[in-house]
Amino acid sequence: MTSAKDGINNETEHAHASGEGSIDFDKLMRQYDTESRFRILTGPKAKLVAILATLMSCFHFYTAGFGLLNAQTQGAMHLAFALCLTFLLYPRKHHMGEKHHAIPFYDYLLAAVSAGACLYLVINFEELSYRSGLPTDIDLLAGFLLIVLLLEATRRISNPVLSCLAILALLYCHFGAYLPDSLGGHRGFSVTRIINHMYLGGEGIFGTPLEVSSTYVFMFILFGSVLEKTGIGKFIIDISLALAGWSSGGPAKVAVVASGLMGTVSGSSVANVCTTGMFTIPLMKSVGYRPHFAGAVEAVASTGGQIMPPVMGAGAFIMAQFLGVPYNEVVIAAVVPALLYYAAVMIQVHFEAKRLGLVGLPRDRLPSVMYLLRTRGFLLLPLAAIIYLLLAGYTPLKAAFYGILTCIVLSWLNKETRLTPKKLCEAFEAGARSALSVACACACVGMIIGTGTLTGLALRIANGIVALAHGMLLPTMLMTMLASILLGMGLPTTANFIVTSTMAAPALLQLGVPPMAAYMFVFYFGIAADLTPPVALAAYAGAGIAGADPMLTGVTAFKLALAGFIVPYIYVFNPMLLFIDATPLPMIQAILTALLGVFLLAIGSVGYFRTTMSWPFRILALIGAVGLLDPGTITDIIGLAILALILVVQKAKAKEKASQNLNTGEEVS
Repeated sequence: MTSAKDGINNETEHAHASGEGSIDFDKLMRQYDTESRFRILTGPKAKLVAILATLMSCFHFYTAGFGLLNAQTQGAMHLAFALCLTFLLYPRKHHMGEKHHAIPFYDYLLAAVSAGACLYLVINFEELSYRSGLPTDIDLLAGFLLIVLLLEATRRISNPVLSCLAILALLYCHFGAYLPDSLGGHRGFSVTRIINHMYLGGEGIFGTPLEVSSTYVFMFILFGSVLEKTGIGKFIIDISLALAGWSSGGPAKVAVVASGLMGTVSGSSVANVCTTGMFTIPLMKSVGYRPHFAGAVEAVASTGGQIMPPVMGAGAFIMAQFLGVPYNEVVIAAVVPALLYYAAVMIQVHFEAKRLGLVGLPRDRLPSVMYLLRTRGFLLLPLAAIIYLLLAGYTPLKAAFYGILTCIVLSWLNKETRLTPKKLCEAFEAGARSALSVACACACVGMIIGTGTLTGLALRIANGIVALAHGMLLPTMLMTMLASILLGMGLPTTANFIVTSTMAAPALLQLGVPPMAAYMFVFYFGIAADLTPPVALAAYAGAGIAGADPMLTGVTAFKLALAGFIVPYIYVFNPMLLFIDATPLPMIQAILTALLGVFLLAIGSVGYFRTTMSWPFRILALIGAVGLLDPGTITDIIGLAILALILVVQKAKAKEKASQNLNTGEEVS
């Protein structure tokens, strides 16, 4: 979960080599990624920010290795650093492409006040605990200032939608008495009670989301940042080229592999698009892929990185905390859905290449797999170490801590990858800067969750969804999906998941859906918003690099990611795909039929298998895909019959076409 800026130097070298050096990376990132609209500082101001960011990472690294503070104190320290850095780095107003170089005096003041309001809790923790529920005027003033400044900081670094939702939640707490029961009316709460609940309680700003952000999430962001400094971004692209660059449509497969691997350490769809896309999109265009398809492939592959274990953006940690299960269970549950998602994308890319007659890159232009593994293969060992430690029963916090230590030690095996003290400080600074948006979003979303616990709003929304759906599961799932996608268009993935898991997932739980399946359902569709027009930010970033029409790229991305919109429904109806109550033989059958279903879905979407498919057969393929994906022996038999029919017919058509081409060639000769 790293910033795209950290590893871009190597990737932009590839882009320049591909003839795409005219692309303004900074402008593209600022246009589509709000986190990239920070001030470009120099001199003492830059040193101040670097010192604060490095201290923030040092604090988290130390507490992860040698013992956390109590949850509220840990969260308050985390938020103090985050708010201070946000006000120093992000301007009050930003215009597309504009770079700010100065920090106005009032931002220094806001940084100091916001940090002070957080540190007030740290300094007075014991006293506040003794008089819990009886806040003084100073307590309330500190709480009021923190709430206001948190809303402003979140507006600056994230989409304003999140701050607006939090403001509406606070207003609802106070003015709920004026609403009818049908619209969620309640008795209303005083300003004092609201501030006390949000600031001093454990279910507001300093609730579960910020607790997760200040522990697991930050450490994995820091791990990704340290790993990125070793040059793993360039290694991932090179190894992807070596593995897939030679095959039909090789550059597109490189994009899928590279973006999936980058997704294991990256937490942003847009940043992932811009990092790997600067290299893969020009390569795809160079072998004949149309610009909008090249941009869409990169967007879909990069967005899928957030569902790719073991990190899954920040969602895996928050999901584990909400469900009250070990982190390992979330990671294991995510394996099959991620496999189906990437299988569908890879199959579509392959058959699109076959349909267009595209070939791969010459082998003499590709690096050697053995050479790459021999010289830089050790860069993958920290990831392997993290996975091993998690499976061995270590907490995610300890796994990330030891993963960072492993990364530092192994980096000294090669002069190019060596993490000198200067590079390590740069990695620690970059890690803290990458964590700011998550910290602000989690704290802000805490107020929305606090509203639910204070007023009972979450239960009211869940009951309302179930009532509108007349207690039927499928309509409830459809409404939950729409809510997740709509929220995802305006919220960062982490914030979107927290809101939907609190407000929408309970509706699925009421209808008997297993908790893991319900939470994974809203998580997938929150991520899918990055590919769903009209606000498909990942697709638009890909279009910007490809020089393609943004809306056409978004529509193409939606088509490529079709499996990502169907698979969540399947694992709700068949939780075995999430390893819930799984037994070996039925589990194997479910996975195999799901893979065959994804295959049919892909060829039906592209319209090609051995030769071009007619529309009736494409529709038939989609029907067969649903049959194979849907659990049940009868639907599997129907799907397999359709698959066999399509294979036979398409093979005969391809043979007939080859014969016609041969005869035509003989006549010409």
